[in-house]
Amino acid sequence: MAITERSLERAEGRMRARQHGGHAVSARYDRRSARIIVSLNTGVEVTFPPRLAEGLAGATPADLAQIEISPAGLGLHWPRLDADLYVPALLQGALGSKGWMARQLGAAGGRARSKAKVAASRENGRRGGRPRKTARG
Repeated sequence: MAITERSLERAEGRMRARQHGGHAVSARYDRRSARIIVSLNTGVEVTFPPRLAEGLAGATPADLAQIEISPAGLGLHWPRLDADLYVPALLQGALGSKGWMARQLGAAGGRARSKAKVAASRENGRRGGRPRKTARG
């Protein structure tokens, strides 16, 4: 697929529009607070604990300290971890891909305890527990 001048101009226009909402000018890992700190061209700083971001949980401080910013300032990359975050998504609170975020929400929901959930679990246990999976084919 050849890239035309027109498609290149449109892509650059989209990039400039996204940069207008804020782009990273610096990023670092602060060992004292155990947080990633991203400074934007707007003067805003965004901080978050690495455990909340896809690909960063459980990483060593040395791995977290190596952060590269894309030339447009719209991407953050941790080369030692092969992890990436998209700055516009980060500003919207998305700390990973849609699938990863959905799994995090599902896991949190699975850990939730309510009186109704406890009662349903006990009733299910009295009935013999979860049904066995059967092979389909």
